[in-house]
Amino acid sequence: MWHIIISSLPEMIGAMLQFTIPLAIISFIFGLILAVLTALIKFIQPSENKALKYPWLVLRAIANFYVWLFRSTPLLVQLFIIFFGLPSVGIQLPAFIAAVIGFSLNTGAYASETIRSALLSVPQDQWDAAYTLNFTTRQTLMKIVLPQAVRIALPPLSNSFIGLVKDTSLASSITILEMFQVSQQITAKNYQPLLMYTLAAALYAIVCSLLSWLQHYLERRTSKYVKGGQN
Repeated sequence: MWHIIISSLPEMIGAMLQFTIPLAIISFIFGLILAVLTALIKFIQPSENKALKYPWLVLRAIANFYVWLFRSTPLLVQLFIIFFGLPSVGIQLPAFIAAVIGFSLNTGAYASETIRSALLSVPQDQWDAAYTLNFTTRQTLMKIVLPQAVRIALPPLSNSFIGLVKDTSLASSITILEMFQVSQQITAKNYQPLLMYTLAAALYAIVCSLLSWLQHYLERRTSKYVKGGQN
């Protein structure tokens, strides 16, 4: 048993470092950017100026539809549509790009609601106090509301990233040679599915445990600053 584990580990760890981790990080960054934009579109009230109001309402409708669509359909189906479905309309994407797009869109839909909830949780008093000091809406949002919202959103966003790392195993279904796909290929050679899939699960558990430790560290750091500000 041990010789199988020792001979398989380098190949599986290599696939994790080459595909699994980069895929999760890149997708999360793009997903987070998309989530912030979507959350702000849904959070900020439209201007009373008609020239600005109606375009903003259209943007909000698009944002609502995007969040509904990607939260209402399975991630695997989304990946299949992007990788296997789009070529039928002339859009053919490399597997890694298709996976990044699928994971980013899915993460962005869920994370946008997390960020929007965090923005809504900042008390109205904070807005009123900022306006009293002659802050504009943009200044209030950037200097007062967003920093507090980031701290509130940090734990659920960290959980989203940990979940994304595990979800990258779905990328094997669109031919990406990530760690789970490698474990399947090795299983086809040695006929040891229990051992190989347990090994893959152990590697995912190690990575996610490290990320959980980092999450708790960041939460302690940000909580310390909040307590310091309250004293």
